[in-house]
Amino acid sequence: MKNWLKVLLLAAFTMILVAGCSTKAPGSSEEPATSGENKEAPATDSMKLGLSISTLNNPFFVTLRDGAEAEAKKQGIQITTIDAQNDPAKQISDIEDLIQQGVSALIINPTDSAAVVSAIESANNAGIPVITVDRSAEGGEVVAHIASDNAAGGKMAGEFILETLGNKGKIVELEGIPGSSAARERGEGFHSAVDGVEGVKVVAKQAADFDRAKGLTVMENILQGNKDIQAVFAHNDEMALGALEALAAAGLKDVLVVGFDATEDAVKAVEDGRMGATVAQKPDLIGQKGVETAISVIKGEKVEEFIPVELELIK
Repeated sequence: MKNWLKVLLLAAFTMILVAGCSTKAPGSSEEPATSGENKEAPATDSMKLGLSISTLNNPFFVTLRDGAEAEAKKQGIQITTIDAQNDPAKQISDIEDLIQQGVSALIINPTDSAAVVSAIESANNAGIPVITVDRSAEGGEVVAHIASDNAAGGKMAGEFILETLGNKGKIVELEGIPGSSAARERGEGFHSAVDGVEGVKVVAKQAADFDRAKGLTVMENILQGNKDIQAVFAHNDEMALGALEALAAAGLKDVLVVGFDATEDAVKAVEDGRMGATVAQKPDLIGQKGVETAISVIKGEKVEEFIPVELELIK
């Protein structure tokens, strides 16, 4: 009897030791789950987007932001928008902060197409997909770029000026931020239309950084040396509106002014006859498509590398 008792006690003690050495949680399966097995696309309510805007001191980009945030709200997605205030260094820092916050994707409107590359590469290293809107980046891995065809818009503006002037006259060009893809492409498109046309000459071109106050100042400076001009092409409406103020102050009422973006103020100026035309983009649609594309990328769906948004000349 004593021997049987010893056997039972020894068996019980052995079972306790085995149970105590097990690394499996109670109720777990015998085999560990394979990583990625039965993995499903994340739900939209778990997605977090980061939106870096070059500046919110411009109605165009305010509308772009509003379009993105409205779409994010519609889809039930959290979105954090940060204003770079036209400072490339601040934009890089902002993007690094968004990466640290663990966003699911980044939508970037570059202040400077070259300077932003280091921030995009940081996102690449963190495995965060990047989408650029309105302005492109010169490097890093960008899964999609959403914009109007800036070169086509610049050419559209140039052709309108030629038609209106009858292929004869002196033109001033107000350029956007040096280094931005929008300034480069709009300028290239404009010059593809006007360069080499006999009787037409671009007598001055100077950067005014897409800013209305700078557009006014730069235009004032140009007029000090040359009031004999027939047209102004500004790479955006803010500069065009600044140029209008300078022209009015100088008593020049018959100069044709063409802008780009079709902001509310510019469209009103066209309707009032103060501006000749503006190339209409659709910033709200660019923002909306940015969010839609980000969702598709996060879900692992294939997207186009370039997603165009059509242009229209308002005259």
